[in-house]
Amino acid sequence: MEPVIQEELTGFGIAACATLAGVSYAEAQQKANALGIYATDTTLWSETEHVRTLLRELGISVSPKETPFEAWECLPDRALMAIKWRIEQGKPFWHWVVFIREHGEAKVLDSKKALKSNTRKDFGRIKPKWYIEILN
Repeated sequence: MEPVIQEELTGFGIAACATLAGVSYAEAQQKANALGIYATDTTLWSETEHVRTLLRELGISVSPKETPFEAWECLPDRALMAIKWRIEQGKPFWHWVVFIREHGEAKVLDSKKALKSNTRKDFGRIKPKWYIEILN
C-alpha cells in the first residue's frame, strides 16, 4: 500500500480514504464531493461520519467503533488513526493517517505534503488518540 498525498491543505481525510481504497486523490475527492463531503468542512476532521461514508462508497468496511490507542503492537493490520488530537473552541480535532502492517513491517502512511517521507516509522513521535479498524 502506498500513501496518497493530499492535494488540498485540509484534504488529509480524503487522502487517507484514497490510500485505503488504492485510488488517486482526485478519484476519492470526486466521490467525496458527490456525497457532499469537502476537504474544507471541519467535520471531516472533527467527526468520523464523513470518512466512514466515503470509505463505504469506496468499498471499504470499517469497525463501527473507535478504539482507544494502547500500543503499536496492539493495532490491527490496517487502521485509520486519529493523531494530533486536540480541543479547539470546545470541539475535538485531529489529523487522519493510515496504519498498516504488511509482511511483518508496521508503518504509518501520512498524506501531509510537506513531509520528507510520507511513509513513517517514527512511532515515538506519532501520538495516536484512537483508531478505526479496517475490516476488509
